[in-house]
Amino acid sequence: MSIFEDTAPHAVRHEPLRVAILGASGSVGMQTLDVCRHFPQKIEVVALAVRSSVEFAVKAANEFNCKYVAFADESVKDNGLLDVLPQGCETSFGSKAVQALAELDEVDCVVNAVVGEAGIYAGLAAVKAGKVLAYANKESIVVGGDLLMPLVKPGQLIPVDSEHSAIFQCLIGENPADIQRIWLTCSGGPFFGRTREELVHVSADDALAHPTWKMGAKITIDCATLMNKGLELIEAHHLFDIPMDKLEVLVHRQSRIHSMVEFVDGSVKAQLGASDMRLPIQFALSYPHRWPAISKPVEWQETTPLTGDYADEKTFGCLALARHAGTVGGTLPCIMNAANEVANYAFRQGRCSFLDIEAIVAKTMNASEVQRVEDLQQLTLVDAQARALARSFVG
Repeated sequence: MSIFEDTAPHAVRHEPLRVAILGASGSVGMQTLDVCRHFPQKIEVVALAVRSSVEFAVKAANEFNCKYVAFADESVKDNGLLDVLPQGCETSFGSKAVQALAELDEVDCVVNAVVGEAGIYAGLAAVKAGKVLAYANKESIVVGGDLLMPLVKPGQLIPVDSEHSAIFQCLIGENPADIQRIWLTCSGGPFFGRTREELVHVSADDALAHPTWKMGAKITIDCATLMNKGLELIEAHHLFDIPMDKLEVLVHRQSRIHSMVEFVDGSVKAQLGASDMRLPIQFALSYPHRWPAISKPVEWQETTPLTGDYADEKTFGCLALARHAGTVGGTLPCIMNAANEVANYAFRQGRCSFLDIEAIVAKTMNASEVQRVEDLQQLTLVDAQARALARSFVG
């Protein structure tokens, strides 16, 4: 089901909007808090979830007077800093505690900024509880889109990724049947234009030097391999109910065009703006309205020329692997995502080379049986098996 099945929003938004931010200490989570900081009359931060960042969570909870804080890591239970949480703030621990925040009666909107496959549990919980879901966890849509999307009602899930937010905005008021192609733009990462020979000895520090966006380490490495764009292709396939062969990648180095939709009559709509993740975050929280800008607008008279280029899927083979996984479907995207998370982490630890990331993912995909997606328990097992297999290919 597309998130544009009809125009009537089904999820309730109170004013101020009562928000739970999952993955609050990550890049998207921190930028979400900054958006909330700018609109205290429009947003109430009710709940925060982090993995183990106690100091960060305590500081944020006090700033926003949160009622609930959850830690995925149960080992922080005895941290003395928890004593200075706001009076009456309820604290919980473990992965199920994070999921429980998505089901709270006091919450209207769940910002899911949990990194990796783990975010699907909270995503499903939020959807089933009828919450507005501001979604920044692309991996869980890649892994479990077949389970999540049939449950999503129109107006309930608003994408936070800049590319999918752009597509969402371009499709407002349009008939999805009129889509010819969707163009996801891509900065090309720090290694655009390099050959495979030039990528043999690049380091994690080299790969983390993204030219335009400020993001967490995992996603920044994914941008360097172009796996991030591959994940986004599969995400767009699920979000907008679009066949994989109608999705294109355009390398756009200036990161001003955030994505485009081409229609059957040849018209193209694009969403443009500054390279600032707070913009799509703000739109997800304000939808169907728009709030005043909090970032500096682009001075179009002064900006560099806007260019486009082809994505090199031979040099950056992770993009081709993701396109293949999305086309085959079933559990293959889950297998691919699990292997990539293992390889990405191994590269950041110095246990494999940059090009090994692609090799590890390909070997894992080739050695795995593809099944039809049945339920979350199956995906959990497939994910675990793929991770174990991928680890056997590291070093």
